[in-house]
Amino acid sequence: ALLRMAAAAETDVSIPDYVGLEAYRQAGGYQLLQQVRIGTLNTDQLIATLGDAGLRGLGGAGFPAGKKWQIVRSYPGPRLMSINGDEGEPGTFKDRIYLEQDPHRAFEGALIAAHAVEAERIYLYMRDEYPAVLAILRQEIAALEATGIVKPGFIELRRGAGAYICGEESAMLESIEGKRGMPRHRPPYIAEVGLFGRPTLNHNVETLWWIRDIVEKGAQWFATQGKPGHPGIRSWSVSGRVKNPGVKLAPAGVTVRELINDYCGGMADGHEFKAYLPGGASGGILPATLGDIPLDFGGDLAKQGAFVGSHAIVVFSRADNIKQVTLNLMKFFKHESCGKCTPCRDGTEKLVALLQEQGLMPEDKIRDLEMVMRDSSICGLGQAAPNPVNHLLTHFRSDL
Repeated sequence: ALLRMAAAAETDVSIPDYVGLEAYRQAGGYQLLQQVRIGTLNTDQLIATLGDAGLRGLGGAGFPAGKKWQIVRSYPGPRLMSINGDEGEPGTFKDRIYLEQDPHRAFEGALIAAHAVEAERIYLYMRDEYPAVLAILRQEIAALEATGIVKPGFIELRRGAGAYICGEESAMLESIEGKRGMPRHRPPYIAEVGLFGRPTLNHNVETLWWIRDIVEKGAQWFATQGKPGHPGIRSWSVSGRVKNPGVKLAPAGVTVRELINDYCGGMADGHEFKAYLPGGASGGILPATLGDIPLDFGGDLAKQGAFVGSHAIVVFSRADNIKQVTLNLMKFFKHESCGKCTPCRDGTEKLVALLQEQGLMPEDKIRDLEMVMRDSSICGLGQAAPNPVNHLLTHFRSDL
């Protein structure tokens, strides 16, 4: 089908309808940015509001957004800002949806954050597999420059080449600098020595997308959107064996069973809930018997050795063999390892080989390798890659 399209020259990017600059401003857009720039709202007020709201980084790590601003501001300038739009975690597509629908909401949040830390430039790192998003961003950045909301060149769009490792913030900065995408040793952290050696504020697209609503509607509005003890509303990328997959707005602390039944119309016809990824490929695999755990950073989910990460939920059914799912994930990690450190480079390859062995699995070797990878890999890829294998051995022995 792709060859026929190419032969017929049907290769133009299909851009969906979205809220452009004019429509966004007519609905009150960029008024908040103006208040921030003239000092009606100062940075300390903004940081306090984000802290009270409980806004956290929604790209995976979950670090408190306001606290991150404080840390970056504590280091002497000049400072820079980066936006991670790479969205490389399998099963994640929420940022794409937001940028294809209402890009200026993310832009306004980014410009407010940049003002707060006095960043001299914003580098927007976007995966090249999102051609419609890239076309929209180019057009709307030009519109922002034409109206004088930003100076020419203040927002610089950089394309990623689809490397999973560049979702790690320091590897992304290496890529922006024109080098091979490999994670840096830490410390120093990028808040102190980041892009081109400058203190750098890095945020995920969705984190920035919520800033305007939080400031305009109040911290309490956002905080009370979540379940008790879990402040905030989240965008869940739900896929797999459900009737209605897609991006679902649901409270922090929602359970996967609630997402399936209340937001996705239940399991797909003929399928029975068996297992799920709570946070993309690296968040682990949990059985349906643990489908009532609140999904959020830390808490009961962390006690299971799993994490919510970028809020990518993949649902499996009785038709899926979890050993084969795990092998698929490990092949992905093997392919995406940058190769910088031996525990990750060789560990992912060895785990794939062990999973492919015939007969009984050598569990002692797998557990030793898992420990080495967690304790000595440079970044989160190697540290989290054994999660699915750990859960396979813990919860899905009948599939071995």
